[in-house]
Amino acid sequence: MYSIIHMLLSDKKGGEIFTLFSAWHFFYIALTVVAAVVLLFVSRNKNEDAKKKLCRLLSSVAFGLYVADFFLMPLAYHEINVEKLPFHVCTAMCTMLFLSYRISYLEKFRTSFALLGFVSNLVYTIYPAGVMWHAVHPLSYRVVQTLLFHSLMCVCSLLTFVYERNRFERKALLRDVGVLVCMTLWALLGNYSYNHVTEERTYFFNWFFVVRDPFNAFPENVAPFIMPFLNFAMFFVAETIIYFTIISVKRINKKSISVN
Repeated sequence: MYSIIHMLLSDKKGGEIFTLFSAWHFFYIALTVVAAVVLLFVSRNKNEDAKKKLCRLLSSVAFGLYVADFFLMPLAYHEINVEKLPFHVCTAMCTMLFLSYRISYLEKFRTSFALLGFVSNLVYTIYPAGVMWHAVHPLSYRVVQTLLFHSLMCVCSLLTFVYERNRFERKALLRDVGVLVCMTLWALLGNYSYNHVTEERTYFFNWFFVVRDPFNAFPENVAPFIMPFLNFAMFFVAETIIYFTIISVKRINKKSISVN
C-alpha cells in the first residue's frame, strides 16, 4: 500500500518540468482568476450570512489542504518538511483566517489576515519559487498541492476582504499594521528557534524572508538587520494599494447602482 501511494505522490522527474510562466503556470494563474470572478459573480447578490458562510467554507478547505499535507508528506517524501510549519506568511495567514471564524476575539482582525493573506499568496502564485526549485513535472503532487493551496488562499482572502471591509477605517488600518508586525516577530521567532547546526547538517530556514532576502542581494551579515523592516515596508505598501483600490471600486459600484 505504501509503495503505491508513494509512487503516486512522489516527485515525477524527467520530461516536462514546471517552470516560471510556462503553460502550466499560466493555467494555475488562470484557474485562480476564474475561480475568484465566478465566486464573486455568483455570491454578489447573496445576503451577508451566505457570503460569510462561503468565505468560512473556503478558509476551512484551505486549512484542510494545509493540514492534510503534513500527513501526506511522509508518504510522498519519506519525511515531514519543517519548512511547512506556519511561520511563512501564507501558511500563517491560512491558520489565522481559519481561527478567526472560530475565536471571537480574532474576528476583528479577520480582514487584516485576509488582506495580508491575499497579498502574500498572490505573490507566490505569480512567482512560485518553492516548486520551481525542485524542477519536477507540473502534475507532481508537490506542484499541484502547493499551487492549489495558494490559489485557494488568494480567492478566499479576496472574497473575505471584499465582503467584510466596506470602507476606509483608521482602526482597521492600524490592525493591518499590527498583524504585519506580529507576523514579522512570529517569523523571527521561528527562524531563530529552528536554525541550527549539527554534525550532520546545517538547518537554515528563512520564513517570511526576515533573515535573508530571497534573491541574496544583501550580504548574509547585513540582511537580518534590513529584511524585517524592508519586508514590512513592501507588504504595507502593497496592502495599502490593494486596500484603497478595492474600496474605491466598491464606492464606484455603489454610486452607479444608486444613480440607476
